[in-house]
Amino acid sequence: MVRMALVPPVDPSLGGTGVPSGGPGDARPTELAELLKGCSLGDEQAFTRLYDATSSRLFGLVLRVVRDRAQAEEVTQDVFLEIWRMSARFDADRGSALSWMLTIAHRKAVDRVRSAEAAGRRDAAYEARNQSPAYDATSEEAHRRLDAQRVRRALDTLTEAQRGALELAYFGGYTHREVAAMLELPVGTAKTRIRDGLIRLRDTLGLES
Repeated sequence: MVRMALVPPVDPSLGGTGVPSGGPGDARPTELAELLKGCSLGDEQAFTRLYDATSSRLFGLVLRVVRDRAQAEEVTQDVFLEIWRMSARFDADRGSALSWMLTIAHRKAVDRVRSAEAAGRRDAAYEARNQSPAYDATSEEAHRRLDAQRVRRALDTLTEAQRGALELAYFGGYTHREVAAMLELPVGTAKTRIRDGLIRLRDTLGLES
């Protein structure tokens, strides 16, 4: 059973990040994979070492997506709980340990953003029910929602590899080199995935090049 004590609490001495200064560079990919294996066997020391080695990188990714430090700290804690719970599902033959963890972090961060957007839509709907907005404002909001739905549907048509690279580059704000480093790919491969994803999005949305 997962215990919250497994996730270290936010330490004020860390400057409000809630994560230590260690990074994935402190451990080789094979070591991270071994630590994940230890987590799958219930080894709390392995979990602590994994946290120390990767938390700054995962926190940085989450922060770039949610753009709020307090929320990023909460999401990062959720990410490591998820890693602990799902560690037995990690398959080294399908990718690196770091890439697997970054995928979880990005998904959790996007989920938080979508949750916040949904809350915002509920608030907007409540306000709309209690006032009579001008027609132009109502029309503009309707178009905005339709555009957002079209983009989400278009993203669903991409391959997982294209979508992951594209989301990091455009929603996460990372450069091509940073995306390549996170996904442990050659820079050229990362650029190709991003370019192909953009072309497919353009074609799906019916935009002119």
